[in-house]
Amino acid sequence: MKAWRHKKIVELIKEHEISTQEELVEALQKAGFSVTQATISRDIKELGLIKVPGNSGMSRYTLPGDSVNPRNEDRMKRLFRDAVISMDNSENLIIIKTQPGEAQGVASTIDNVGWPEVIGTVAGDDTILIVIKTKKFTHATMKKFVALTGG
Repeated sequence: MKAWRHKKIVELIKEHEISTQEELVEALQKAGFSVTQATISRDIKELGLIKVPGNSGMSRYTLPGDSVNPRNEDRMKRLFRDAVISMDNSENLIIIKTQPGEAQGVASTIDNVGWPEVIGTVAGDDTILIVIKTKKFTHATMKKFVALTGG
């Protein structure tokens, strides 16, 4: 039971910005786990979870090594402003058009920034295909990309 709960906790913190133990208790209870705040506190210690700045401005739980490197986001902002021409999406896919020869560099920063909703990218010369975990994350991810362009 503990192993399943730990697996679910990891899944939840990768898919959602969970900032407090109370939010984690609530998410686990919605997923069918009967837990208390004390149990979650022990689980957090056992899993070695850490808090890092989240996209909403509040800190969020993550696994060590999964934290986002701020330098990667700074690099991605520069690349998006200089190289991205347009973006569009459908279901759980996002397409980004770049200046010729720039797609692979932009895709690499997307892969390395560590956004949990992004499964991966495929880049050609001037086009990037980005696969998002589920379509419910596509709109929010598009907004993050648009913000990177300064738009």
